[in-house]
Amino acid sequence: MTASAHATHLAQLNVATLLHPFDDPRMAPFVEMLDPVNAAADGAPGFVWRLVEEGAADATGLRPAGEDVVVNLSVWQTQEALWDFSYRSGHLEVMRRRREWFERHVQAHLVLWWVPAGHRPTVAEALERLADLRVHGPSPRAFTFASAYTAAEAAQHLQALPPAQSERSARTTEPAPSGDTAA
Repeated sequence: MTASAHATHLAQLNVATLLHPFDDPRMAPFVEMLDPVNAAADGAPGFVWRLVEEGAADATGLRPAGEDVVVNLSVWQTQEALWDFSYRSGHLEVMRRRREWFERHVQAHLVLWWVPAGHRPTVAEALERLADLRVHGPSPRAFTFASAYTAAEAAQHLQALPPAQSERSARTTEPAPSGDTAA
């Protein structure tokens, strides 16, 4: 399928702070769910891409947000596709049990933003979007399911930014170099 020049996809970053080290027996049920849930994501309608550590099946070994923080970074064709996977699949069981494995969130832990089709966001880009959401609240640049913006609203927002801000935003949406381990 060929994407038009203006086609967009939805990127998402979710961070979670571990209650126990990954090799702790109390984490075993979560670890056992990783492969099936990731396989379900990979096969879900609208799934485009997810961050995977080089040589691994997932990104749980990457700790760019802190030694006890796991990250989940993915791209979806639509917000609806991500919602359906998150809340209408086996992934929901993981979410229901998250308090067994992760600290309660005291600040935003999930951020969504629109990217050009074909773009694979870097971890640095994703963490910057999360920081933007935490500092400024929801906007067309960084939002949540509860405060969603359309791709058209995000594009209008980008066009309305002063040139310096627009250039900074444009830099965060350039494709990652092919040697990037996040791709």
